[in-house]
Amino acid sequence: MEIRKVILTRITLIYFALLVFAIVVIVKMVSVQKIKNDRWEEIQKNLSENTIIVNPDRGNICADDGSVLATSVPGYYVRIDLASEGVRKVYSQESDSLAWYLSRFFGNASHAEINRRLNEAYKNKNRGYMLTPRKIDYTELQQIKKFPILKRGRYGGGLIIEQENRRVNPLGMLALRTLGGLNKGAYGGVHGAIGYTGLEGSFEAFLKGKDGVSYKQNLSGRWVTRVEIEPEDGMDIITTINVKMQDITESALYKQLQNANADWATAILMEVQTGEIKAIANLGKRNGDYFETDNFALGPRGCYEPGSTFKLVSLMVALEDGVVDTTDIFDTGNGQWFKNGRKISDTHGYGQITVKQIFEKSSNVGVAKIITEYYEKNPKKYVDRVYSFGINKPLGLDIVGEGQPYFKYPGDADWWGTTLAGMSYGYETKMTPLQVLNFYNAVANNGKMVKPHLVREVRENGALVKKYKTEVINPMIASRETIKKAQSMLEGVCLYGTGKSVNSEYFNVAGKTGTARVATSSAGYSEGMYLASFAGYFPADNPKYSLIVTFNNPRGGYYGASVAGPVFKEIAEKIYAFQMLADQPENDDDNQKLVMPDIKKGQTEDLQEVISTLKLKHIKGDPDSQWANIEVDEDVVRLTDA
Repeated sequence: MEIRKVILTRITLIYFALLVFAIVVIVKMVSVQKIKNDRWEEIQKNLSENTIIVNPDRGNICADDGSVLATSVPGYYVRIDLASEGVRKVYSQESDSLAWYLSRFFGNASHAEINRRLNEAYKNKNRGYMLTPRKIDYTELQQIKKFPILKRGRYGGGLIIEQENRRVNPLGMLALRTLGGLNKGAYGGVHGAIGYTGLEGSFEAFLKGKDGVSYKQNLSGRWVTRVEIEPEDGMDIITTINVKMQDITESALYKQLQNANADWATAILMEVQTGEIKAIANLGKRNGDYFETDNFALGPRGCYEPGSTFKLVSLMVALEDGVVDTTDIFDTGNGQWFKNGRKISDTHGYGQITVKQIFEKSSNVGVAKIITEYYEKNPKKYVDRVYSFGINKPLGLDIVGEGQPYFKYPGDADWWGTTLAGMSYGYETKMTPLQVLNFYNAVANNGKMVKPHLVREVRENGALVKKYKTEVINPMIASRETIKKAQSMLEGVCLYGTGKSVNSEYFNVAGKTGTARVATSSAGYSEGMYLASFAGYFPADNPKYSLIVTFNNPRGGYYGASVAGPVFKEIAEKIYAFQMLADQPENDDDNQKLVMPDIKKGQTEDLQEVISTLKLKHIKGDPDSQWANIEVDEDVVRLTDA
């Protein structure tokens, strides 16, 4: 019995000893783990605090000739290490002078206030006190580096310079909304500014480059920065935009906006065969003036019922289906017609006129009668043919933010008895100006619909990285016969119809006026609010460029011919004069015969500018009038008043 007690006692003691030992081991492990965690946290904190992201130089956005439209220039912030040994030696003698210089330079605070802030930061041994209240440029930096204390540099004066690039547009407002902007901030760990709108946002992956990494180390009381990973600069984007054409387009649009007092206006110039957008202007009203604010040309804010420019689509449907020909006659009556309770009106009563004349005179009654007569029993046939043209889908542009085209379809909840008639002349459907233009461009391009694009190439240090070729959306939107008839109708508008004032005496224009009431809410159309537009191409016999001009809510006149038409004409004539001369080869040999294009007259200012650009010699005459005649006599060019 005694032996049993002894054994139990010993077992209990052993068990207790093992328990104590286990507890000690566990406590020790936890302690060690905590020390290690604290150590790693400290290391991680040091790495985080002393790691500097080195931003790369953002790539340039360039015009079609390589001239810079958007670029990055360095900006700087200046700090001071008030705990550095060099600063501590001279601070008491020179801090007051430094405060005086800073106050005088920036003017944001008094000498006394800056001196007070400096002294407080000095007492706290602030190792990175910010001296600059704003970003400064290189010239300003050189001046500040000469200030008291700071003139001793990094180690003697605690000077810390931080560089942060800023984006600038050398040509100011030119195509500014299309180029886009940057949004500064950190998104998911991304440092610095990132592309937010326009081409800056759409091509962020190419433009931004790759961040580098550097570390700050304290070596014997001196902070030294070591670059671990070099940054990779961004690539350059070569756009299709032509600076001269953009300037012509934007200037003409801005000038007319001063007269029309519209809410906004847009103009898009596109090369017919390639789909290259050579100019795109978006001007919206802000604080009594007009600026590049929103992308009305292709975005949702510019997506409206197109009005009469859509009549081309409707009549091409009827022509393609063979239900009418351009010579067929319809009775438009006195200019008023009621269909299913909907009043359809023309500005005049035209009586019996041909289909071609219906288009030239922009008769709502005529177009509505044609479409309802042949498609009322089977409206799907009409809408399906519209869809076959390829205009019911987004264009899939190389820039983000395209507006969604909207077309009703028979059977939809909002398809009414009046929808077919309204749709025939551009209501109850929505398109952006660029989507409308692209359809007109396809007609100009003999039926081939190409995708509009704004970017031609991506380059890295001058080397080609990616080339964007012309994409074909629809190789033939309609038969050649229908296309030819459509081209004839468009030219007829400018020869005999509502677009006569838009035609030029120097070349023929093909196009269509558009005037549509604007619906601003579910309540319906606003009284007196219209969308005035003109869409077309030039020269009509050999189309080189397509162009659309759109004004939203112009005051006073509101017809497309009187509001948008003059802008179209001015742009077309200036582009024609510029392009036709610019296409001629340079002649540097004084002894060679001068070769000039077959142009008899043009705008004086444009002719003189082109002649200067091409460095043509033997020029005589300085006309006073807006238009000038060109006379070529062997190797002499004479400019005379037209």
